[in-house]
Amino acid sequence: MAEASWVDWIVAFLLLAGGFFVFVAGLGILRLPDVLIRMHASTKAGTLGAGLIFIAVAVHFGDTVSVSLAILTVVFLLITAPVAAHTIGRAAYRMRVALWDKTHLDEWKGQYAPKERDKR
Repeated sequence: MAEASWVDWIVAFLLLAGGFFVFVAGLGILRLPDVLIRMHASTKAGTLGAGLIFIAVAVHFGDTVSVSLAILTVVFLLITAPVAAHTIGRAAYRMRVALWDKTHLDEWKGQYAPKERDKR
């Protein structure tokens, strides 16, 4: 049986850490109380977890194509996740999705005019 090299240990650590953060993101979606907090958990932990997994793939294979695709994918995740989270949060707030009952500060309250359908 061949011994594991230091690259194998790094890949194993990155995969375990990435899997942990993806698990935490999924758990956050299931357990957290409202849309905005769930969105935060899924974008932050999910992006970090997926990024770590892609870095592990790049380290494991080490060829130019794999590394390039992993870097491009991580950059794509880092660019699109905040934009998607902002859009989802704003849409949920404008649709008046209920906030968690322990939310004490609503800085946007009264900023959006009611829609025509809300006036009826």
